[in-house]
Amino acid sequence: MRLSAMNVEELQTIQAELQQQYENYKKLGLALNMSRGKPSKAQLDLSLPMLDIKEITAEDGTDARNYGVLDGLPEAKRFMAEFMSVPEENVIVFGNSSLNIMYDTVMRAYVFGVLPEQTPWKDQGKLKFLCPVPGYDRHFGVTEAFGFELINVPMTSNGPDMDIVEKLVKDDPQIKGIWCVPKYSNPEGYVYSDETVRRMAIMPTAADDFRVFWDNAYCVHYLDMNDQAEILNFLAECAKAGHPERPYIFGSTSKITFPGAGLAAFAAGPETIKYVKKLMASQTIGHDKLNQLRHVKFFGNRAGLMRHMAKHAEILRPKFQMVAETLERELGGLGCADWTVPKGGYFMSFNTLPGLAKKVVTMCKEAGVELTGAGATYPYGKDPEDKNIRLAPSMPPVEDLKIAAELFCLCVKLASVEKLLAEKHA
Repeated sequence: MRLSAMNVEELQTIQAELQQQYENYKKLGLALNMSRGKPSKAQLDLSLPMLDIKEITAEDGTDARNYGVLDGLPEAKRFMAEFMSVPEENVIVFGNSSLNIMYDTVMRAYVFGVLPEQTPWKDQGKLKFLCPVPGYDRHFGVTEAFGFELINVPMTSNGPDMDIVEKLVKDDPQIKGIWCVPKYSNPEGYVYSDETVRRMAIMPTAADDFRVFWDNAYCVHYLDMNDQAEILNFLAECAKAGHPERPYIFGSTSKITFPGAGLAAFAAGPETIKYVKKLMASQTIGHDKLNQLRHVKFFGNRAGLMRHMAKHAEILRPKFQMVAETLERELGGLGCADWTVPKGGYFMSFNTLPGLAKKVVTMCKEAGVELTGAGATYPYGKDPEDKNIRLAPSMPPVEDLKIAAELFCLCVKLASVEKLLAEKHA
């Protein structure tokens, strides 16, 4: 029965029962954390054999211990090209963090321009950036740090609302880019449709230096290896549309091997790659080639990578299933929430009744369960409806996650009942 259909007496009875259950949880002294999408210890253990690899010589004879090779060892470029489904010549292998590459990419455009003939972004007045919401807080933080005005664009199950995106970029030359997580988006787990990818590639933009920041963060993070979503190749679609330099594509193995010690890469159009390598020459002599060799020797190729991802899926799938089952069992049919059940990625997106996300997060924290802060999935940390919460099931052990999920549902129900009672008394 929907909570909104209950009378005051029924709601008061439920409120008393829920409040007592909540007080009981608080007495347990819990200290559980599901605030970030970190790999669990079991996932990290999968890559431990990589640390035993002692290779020092690349396939072209390069001594990986020494200086040089600005854009990555040939075998590392080939591996990351397969990983991101782009041509090898369109790839630069950097260090261990794709977020770092994203920051540097904005910095280069801001200081030098997106290409040699383009005016640097810093010299173009007040700039704007499109942010599909709910979305990834660290993306938003990068462009916020450079003073961009961040513009919310609603997400749909097929990707950003392209009617809105197309209208905005067509009319406003100050809009310089859009953040995208095209496969198993953060936090909803949506996959961009073919139509969305094509429209993103062909759309006219008022700014001739508009760029799409295409983050392949979860492109191989399937929860079921027998149900793998596929999307169109954005680099190829942009080239066909006559916009070969539009895409900035990012990828890393941070959630595949070791966060902070993985392998990260950048892919783009040919002129962009040439330009970036020229600018990089003043920044570095080369990145960690020993780490590049370790990764290539450990995986071999994409097939080896996918065998490894199947092991990750076996660890992650039961956690996501358990959370989804708990949400459905405890909240299904009550009309006080909705949520996504993704087939890949690291997160689930949960919506409370408007105005309750912060309250639910606070209640959970007071009972010993740390969640991602309410509002984190929106620019500036401001969810206009205060309803979205990002759930991160990956890190806690299943037994801890079960307790956290049940407490979370309890807090959602209690906050919802209190809201409905307040409305009925108003």
